Amino acid sequence: PGKMQEVEMMEVKDRLKKLIIQRLKLQMEPEAIDDDEPLFGEGLGLESIDALELVVGLEQEFGVQVPDEAVGREAFASINALAEFVLKNSK
Repeated sequence: PGKMQEVEMMEVKDRLKKLIIQRLKLQMEPEAIDDDEPLFGEGLGLESIDALELVVGLEQEFGVQVPDEAVGREAFASINALAEFVLKNSK
């Protein structure tokens, strides 16, 4: 990936962390979310109801359509995975 993509990726990850914290009213700083940390279960501990909130947030913030089958799958595995999904689908 080129320099431009790297910068874009970092920006998207930053926006995603803020979005997750705002939408789900988490009491934490964006920096506290690790890029590779699982969002659901063990990691951040999000639940399926949070996924729906996240989907709405992604659609509003990034204009990406999130197909039902993407939810709870690899695309939602971590911040890194989510950022890749957004970058792929927001063009």
